[in-house]
Amino acid sequence: MDIEPEILFEEIKGKKGDVGLITLNRPKALNALTYNMCQLMTEQLTEWEESDYIKAVIIQGAGDKAFCAGGDIRKIYELGINNQYDEAMRFFAQEYRLNAKIHDFKKPYIAILDGITMGGGMGVSIHGSHRIATERMTMAMPETSIGFFPDIGGSYFLSRCPDEVGTYLALTGAHINAVDAAYAGLIDGLVSSTHCQEIVQMIAATPFDDEPRERVNSILKEFAVYEEFTPLKQFRESIEECFSQSSIESIITHLKGHKGEWHTQAIETLSSKSPTSLKVTLAQLRNGVSLDIHQCLRMEYNMVAHFLKQHDFYEGIRAMLVDKDRSPKWSPSTLDKVSKDLIKNIFMPLDGMQTLAFDIE
Repeated sequence: MDIEPEILFEEIKGKKGDVGLITLNRPKALNALTYNMCQLMTEQLTEWEESDYIKAVIIQGAGDKAFCAGGDIRKIYELGINNQYDEAMRFFAQEYRLNAKIHDFKKPYIAILDGITMGGGMGVSIHGSHRIATERMTMAMPETSIGFFPDIGGSYFLSRCPDEVGTYLALTGAHINAVDAAYAGLIDGLVSSTHCQEIVQMIAATPFDDEPRERVNSILKEFAVYEEFTPLKQFRESIEECFSQSSIESIITHLKGHKGEWHTQAIETLSSKSPTSLKVTLAQLRNGVSLDIHQCLRMEYNMVAHFLKQHDFYEGIRAMLVDKDRSPKWSPSTLDKVSKDLIKNIFMPLDGMQTLAFDIE
């Protein structure tokens, strides 16, 4: 029996240039990224960027459930518990190089987010020049639930969301729809899922001029769906007030100053997360707002090296994805037991670890 490739590359004939189409092809695994997929995609993007006949790149997910639910975290878990740290770090290095390449890609890079879009799925979409989502999209950065932190450049794009929305999303792992994602600046527009393939064909059939990104903008506007109400925006003032604080403890104190159901739920959600992850994530975002994308990814790579040797990362994955008892035993177990030195140490270079070098001039 033939085995389906994990990722598909196709060149769609067009006017005054063709379109490179990437399809993440692991629908049964919600198109989760593997090392092989990241490597092949990096190589293909390099070829298409240098090509004279490829005018734009589009990325989509196979099936109707997910664009991409993240990285293959189970594989990382297995490598880590078997002390294969170097192999695990290879995955993150490859993934982060891919994120950087997408951010710096010289041609239009259009991500069509139809279905679940989380973690690593945001890394291969958010950094592109154009991000559109359908009514079926659900977006989240749920890393604090597994004793980790929002990586793949989360330091960069979450720290730049308006009204502290990025801080809220990073700490709580809240799931949002396309309307909320547009408000947060994480996508550029909404389209109907029935028009996805028509958009691909339209981009291929349209000759580009000297400003190809503007040409893509005009095409996407033709398919845009506009909705003014966003569930997230109605809590804008509370999010900005509470999540602008300088510590997790202060955030929770400000949330407790309100009596609404939303505020109570936010407190309960934070209470379920890894205390270490919460404190590290807040520090990560506060650092990231003044860094460029490459600096953010280097910082996160260093952070990963520390997390791969910490209890909470493996306990979180065990509880949420392996045993699925959803009852992680965090260590330290409470915020007050997470020392400043522990947090500071995670941002320090690990002995013997080389700085991640991106192959980008």
